[in-house]
Amino acid sequence: MPSVRVFPFEHLEVRLASRPDNGIPLPLLSHHTAARASTTCRYRCGNACAHEPPNPSANSYFGEIAARALSRRGALRAGGVLALTTAGAATLAGGATAAPVRGRAGGPPAPGTDFTPVPPNREDRVVIPEGFRQNVVIRWGDPVLPGAPDFDFHAQTAEAQQRQFGFNNDFAALLPLPGSPTEHLLVVNHEYTTETHMFPDYDEENPTEEQVRTAWAAHGLSVVHVREEDSGLHPVPGGKHNRRITLDTEFEVRGPAAGSRFLRTTADPSGTRVRGTQNNCAGGVTPWGTVLSGEENIHQYFGNADRVTDPDTKRRLDRYGFAAGPSERKWERFDRRWDVTAEPNEPNRFGWIVEIDPFDPASTPVKHTALGRFKHEGATIKVGADGRVAAYSGDDERFEYIYKFVSDKPMKPGASAHARRHNMRLLDEGTLYVARFSGNSPAEEIDGSGRLPADGAFDGTGEWIALATGDRSFVPGFTAEEVYVFTREAADRAGATKMDRPEDVEPNPVNGRIYCALTNNSNRGAQSNAGPDEANPRSGNKHGHVLEIEDDPLTARFDWNLLLVCGDPGDPATYFGGFDKSQVSPISCPDNVAFDRHGNLWISTDGNELGSHDGLFAVPVDGPERGRVKQFLTVPVGAETCGPVIGDALVTVCVQHPGEVDDATPENPASRWPDGPGSQPRPAVVAVRPARP
Repeated sequence: MPSVRVFPFEHLEVRLASRPDNGIPLPLLSHHTAARASTTCRYRCGNACAHEPPNPSANSYFGEIAARALSRRGALRAGGVLALTTAGAATLAGGATAAPVRGRAGGPPAPGTDFTPVPPNREDRVVIPEGFRQNVVIRWGDPVLPGAPDFDFHAQTAEAQQRQFGFNNDFAALLPLPGSPTEHLLVVNHEYTTETHMFPDYDEENPTEEQVRTAWAAHGLSVVHVREEDSGLHPVPGGKHNRRITLDTEFEVRGPAAGSRFLRTTADPSGTRVRGTQNNCAGGVTPWGTVLSGEENIHQYFGNADRVTDPDTKRRLDRYGFAAGPSERKWERFDRRWDVTAEPNEPNRFGWIVEIDPFDPASTPVKHTALGRFKHEGATIKVGADGRVAAYSGDDERFEYIYKFVSDKPMKPGASAHARRHNMRLLDEGTLYVARFSGNSPAEEIDGSGRLPADGAFDGTGEWIALATGDRSFVPGFTAEEVYVFTREAADRAGATKMDRPEDVEPNPVNGRIYCALTNNSNRGAQSNAGPDEANPRSGNKHGHVLEIEDDPLTARFDWNLLLVCGDPGDPATYFGGFDKSQVSPISCPDNVAFDRHGNLWISTDGNELGSHDGLFAVPVDGPERGRVKQFLTVPVGAETCGPVIGDALVTVCVQHPGEVDDATPENPASRWPDGPGSQPRPAVVAVRPARP
């Protein structure tokens, strides 16, 4: 079931902004760092970047010499695992990724990218290209369920928020409703809460119970019936599919770790039922029409990890970044499950991929243990030649890993109830893998500067290392349940490659390749941290890069290259797929990715380090325009661009945390978006469409 429709830009008569060389203006406003506000860092990820990375492993990068020495032995080992777990489909991928086509300037825009690029800016609005129009679809506090009151910033309650659109929207999906080309279900994640911006009288040291319970209700997901109209995309009041999923919604735990001794708590001695989901970041739409959502920065909501005395439990908490002392939000004062000393297994019940069925508002959402537990950015699906599915996921933290899960059973085609029930169990059984990357350039050519090696590309091969399948572990010293619940430690032991914050990992539906946004890693090469390698070629990488992988879901090997090495195009330590850098938009800190029907890659950014606001960018990945990055929009002051959906004459983005600027307060907000003068900033979903003829 497709989640997007085609976006035909081709009919628009749009030209590049005039300039003597017909290029895209490159002024970057300033050269100062424009990183995220400390408020955002505190409330979104527990200020993770201010602490040492929690990965203490000494995993070394497999360079050319080591890769050659181990190639035959590693291939046989990986092939043997696949033969045991995937019914003999362990033939290794052959050949390398097609060589990049060197871009040419001055030609016609690639289909799907015919718009005037938006220049870098710092305006307090969503800036879109000439020839387009926009509308706000839904905002924090708008009604979702019947009986929801009008939003009142000064009189919020948990009861009201349970029926209203949640806070800080991230991933979004548009699922067509059968029988109508203009009716959809909008499914949106609510990643985290920023209480200092949510409540006008918030005391960080003494939050009230009502504020805490309101924040619990502002987490999770929203399902909203929407309709395309001439005036834009709008909610349909009283939609029968509408739903709020919060930190109080019951989830079923499924897969090989369901019932594990590490998941049992006082409230759930079975280890099979979890209350709620949190820190839902990116996600994906399955071919059978459900939505996958990743639980990411779970560590920050739990208090008193330093009081744990069991050394194994303490080590595992440290590996996931659980901090000492009370939590930022003090939730443990109002529910013992947030106190690690009272419920040491409660943290293990978060950090999973969850699956919801938006078409059945009475269904119980699922937490999938077979896909491993870590700080999932999201998960997306690619179907193999024999019908089995692969789910790709990144662990969004510095020096963490990229994973793949391959199902044991094939997907059943069709939309029958029987096929759907079967397909909704595919992620319960299969094999979990982690990626190891090898470069093909001499080590001395990867010096941390970002300069291309002599062969003109950052590229190489890779291996998917099997971690576990069912109740069988492939990691020495780990049981299968330990692999699934403490996946980071298992991947450390397996020798995975440390990456620069692997975020969204998605297959391109046109060319079949996998694209991964690696947002940044200023710690690369600093002090005792891992140094540069060909897959992460810059020391102090503050702008990030985009990885392109040629991967058959059913094989143990893959080929890879870097499509983009982001930053100021005038910086020699940047690369744009070989395209003329005088003709591209500057881009920094790639986060979410999406595709249009032409196979163009669309990238949203988080934490632009070039002095401009974050935005949404389009870039062809094949043909003469490969690497030609063009900025489609920017978001308001303090905001992040999230969850792009690229459809037919419709683009939607989630504008997250507008106004989250240090020293901003409800009395003196840094942004007035989306409601204008006299209002408070509110996270919201925006739809962009071509202007009327």
